Amino acid sequence: MARLHKKILKILKAPILFSIGGAVYMLMELIWRGHSHIAMFVVGGIAFLCIGRINEYLPWDLSFWIQCLAGDAIILILEFVSGCILNLWLQLNIWDYSNLPLNILGQVCLPFAALWYFAAAFAIVADDYLRYWLFREERPRYNFKLTRATKRR
Repeated sequence: MARLHKKILKILKAPILFSIGGAVYMLMELIWRGHSHIAMFVVGGIAFLCIGRINEYLPWDLSFWIQCLAGDAIILILEFVSGCILNLWLQLNIWDYSNLPLNILGQVCLPFAALWYFAAAFAIVADDYLRYWLFREERPRYNFKLTRATKRR
């Protein structure tokens, strides 16, 4: 029975995390802008899954702030690609940063890049603890120094 439970959790892990990430992102948009679009559920879910994979490719002892930069980059890339598809190609006009400074095709801009850095910090911690609580993965630990943590001898 325990094996079956583990297999079911393994199968459901990505859809559960995707749904949580998508729902939280839509909620953020509803609070910030007063409205959202169902495509933002998908974009938020993908971003949350990708940010959650940071620890699979980067070591746990890497500075939390560097992990946030990686998460910020993930969000910016997803926002740019999805913006080009949804807003420019399909002309859904979900968002437009054209009037904000240092924007690229109106799909990403510097002010929101700073905001996404802090959203990535939240996503990293939320994903780590959801994996720990729901899926019995390793307990999260963070290095809040600016450099990689070193082991004491």
